[in-house]
Amino acid sequence: MSWVRVCRLEDILPGSGVCALVEGKQVAVFRVGERLFALANFDPFTRANVLSRGLVGSKGERLYVASPLLKHRFDLESGECLDDPSIRLPVYAVKLEAGEVWVGVPVGEKVGT
Repeated sequence: MSWVRVCRLEDILPGSGVCALVEGKQVAVFRVGERLFALANFDPFTRANVLSRGLVGSKGERLYVASPLLKHRFDLESGECLDDPSIRLPVYAVKLEAGEVWVGVPVGEKVGT
């Protein structure tokens, strides 16, 4: 796994997301409570890179981000669309070290593929 530093934890407001450029691709990074999540920023329904600006919520135990455009909800852990389970976004490992947020990319793999 190759790790890319994307920002400081304080750059992400609690309950929101930011967009980071990782190996030339947009990745949405979310901070929910003490947890961090990273998934593709690309909304496949509108074909726009907007998910980092979506609203974070929950359905039972599942945390999701709702796209700011058509409101499709994507599970923050699995990337599965809660409104159409046939659609799934890429998700990425994310970690916090000394106040810095890092996104992991498997060696030899490009983000978003």
